[in-house]
Amino acid sequence: MTGPARSALRRSARTRSANPARVVAAGFLGAVVLGSGLLSLPVATAGPGHAPVPTALFTSTSAVCVVGLAHVDTATYWSPFGQGVILALVQLGGFGIIVGASLVGLAVSRRLGLRSKLMTQEESRTLDLADVRRVVLGVALVSAAAELLTALAIGLRLGTHYGVPAGRAAWLGLFHAVTAFNNAGFALYSDNLVGFVGDPWICLPISAAVVLGGLGFPVVFELTREWRHPRTWSVHTRATLAVTAVLLVGGWLALLAFEWANPGTLGPLRPGGKTLASFFASVQPRTAGFNSLDYAQMTPESLLLTQILMFIGGGSGSTAGGIRVTTLAVLLFAVRAEALGDRDVRAFHRRLPDTAVRQAMVVTVVTGAVALAGTGALLMTTDGSFAEMSFEAISALATVGLSLNVTPTLPTSALVVTSVLMFLGRLGPMTLGAALALRERRRLYRLPEERTIVG
Repeated sequence: MTGPARSALRRSARTRSANPARVVAAGFLGAVVLGSGLLSLPVATAGPGHAPVPTALFTSTSAVCVVGLAHVDTATYWSPFGQGVILALVQLGGFGIIVGASLVGLAVSRRLGLRSKLMTQEESRTLDLADVRRVVLGVALVSAAAELLTALAIGLRLGTHYGVPAGRAAWLGLFHAVTAFNNAGFALYSDNLVGFVGDPWICLPISAAVVLGGLGFPVVFELTREWRHPRTWSVHTRATLAVTAVLLVGGWLALLAFEWANPGTLGPLRPGGKTLASFFASVQPRTAGFNSLDYAQMTPESLLLTQILMFIGGGSGSTAGGIRVTTLAVLLFAVRAEALGDRDVRAFHRRLPDTAVRQAMVVTVVTGAVALAGTGALLMTTDGSFAEMSFEAISALATVGLSLNVTPTLPTSALVVTSVLMFLGRLGPMTLGAALALRERRRLYRLPEERTIVG
C-alpha cells in the first residue's frame, strides 16, 4: 500500500472515531455513571443507609437526560447533597445537550458544504476552535441569564407570598429555574407543583423558561441577533416558532375544553385558575414534566393529546426531546406538496431538499417503533395497563417526565427499560439525524424506475 493510501486510511479512521455524535453519547454515558455513583453514597439520602443501585442509576439517567421521572420522592428521599447532585446533573445534561447538538449541527453543515447560519449567523462556515468557543459561550450566557431571571422570580414569590425563609426561597428558586430551563421536571415538592396550580407568579415564569429552553439554541441565537428583521429569519427558525405556537395554543384550548368540568382536575378551579392550569399543562409536554394537575385523573382525550405533544417534543438543538417540531413541520410541508401535486416541498418561499424529507420520515418512524417496543417491554415487566405503560414509555423516550403515578411502583426490570428509553430518547434523534446527514452520498448511476402500488 502506498504512502498516500495509508495516510488516507488513517484520516478516515480518525474521522470515524471523532464522530461528534459518538463523542456526545460517550460523554452522557460517563455522566450517568458518575452521577449514579454519587447518588449511591450514604450522604446522598435523607434517611439511613444508601440508595439502591437501580434507584441511583435511574435517577442519574433521568437527571442527565433531563427527563424528570422520579422513582422516589425527590423532596424527601434525597438529602441536600443528593438534591445538589441531581441539580448539577440536570445542568450538566442540559448544557451538554445544547452544546452537543449545536456542534453536531456544525459538523453536519460542514460535511454537507452548507453555511451554518443557524449556529453562527454566517460567521462560521467550518467547524474550528472559533466555532466551538462561540457556541459554548453563547449557550452559557443564554442559560445563565434565563435561569437567574427565573430563579429570582420564583424566589421572590416564595419569600414574599408564602413566607419561605430567604435562604430556602433562593435554593427553591434556583433548583426549579434550572430544571425548568433544561426541561427536566424535578421538583422539591412531594406533589410537584400541584400546590401552585392557581399561582401565575410561579407557573408563568416556569412556563416561560420551559418554552425558551425548548426552542433550541439555534433559534434563540438567531432571534437575539435578527429579532428586528423577521424577513431574514431562516426556515428552521420560522418553522420552529410557527409549530411551537400552534401546539401551545391548540393544546391549551383543547385541554381547557377536555378538562373544564373534570372534578379531578380543572373542575374545582375558578375560570382564571382553569385557564392558567390548562396553559401550564399544555407547556409541560414540550418537554419539561412539571405538573400542577394530577394526570392520573385526566380524561382519555387529554391523555391522548398529551402523548401526542410529548412525542412531538420541542425544537432541535434544545433540551427538549421528541421527534422535534421541525421534523413535524417538514412532514407537514411534504404532505401539502403531495396533496397539491407539487414535485418540490416548499416552506416559507424556500425549497426543502429531498434528503430533509427522508430524514424526517426516518426519525419519526424509528422513534415510533422504539416507543412501541418500549411499551411492549414495560407491559411484559409490569402489571400496568396499556394506557399507563404507553404513557410512561413515551414520556421516557420523549424525555418529558410526566407520569400517571406509576413510576414509583416500577420493578427493577422496568426501571432498566425506562432508563434505556430515556437515554435513547435524549441522544437518539440527534445522533440519528447526524448519522443520516453525514452518511449521505451521491451515486454516479441510477437504477431503472418502477412504481409500486401505494395505499
